[in-house]
Amino acid sequence: MSFTLRATSALMLVAFVAACAKKEEPVYVTEPVPAAPVYTGKYK
Repeated sequence: MSFTLRATSALMLVAFVAACAKKEEPVYVTEPVPAAPVYTGKYK
């Protein structure tokens, strides 16, 4: 086999394995919304 054919076959195999790899689901973390600050200063 020629070097070009072997190299192309290897790249195709790597691309196939990468495409078929199990993909992880994104994890969404819901954080509570902080309350608005209450101003208790001089000009109340």
